[in-house]
Amino acid sequence: MKWTDTLEIAIALSDAYPDVDPTRINFVDLMNWVKALPGFDDASDRCGERILEAIQSAWIEERE
Repeated sequence: MKWTDTLEIAIALSDAYPDVDPTRINFVDLMNWVKALPGFDDASDRCGERILEAIQSAWIEERE
């Protein structure tokens, strides 16, 4: 997975953290959790606020 795989990341986060409310997560934790996902392989410097917002949005939609 790369940072741009927002839907795939959101699904993986939803599975890994089923009790977490994605509307309440801060971007530092979100970035660290994404980097810790199995199969994630991308550089930290390729991530920015826009990507984290897209991941968070996809995660919120995935939970609904």
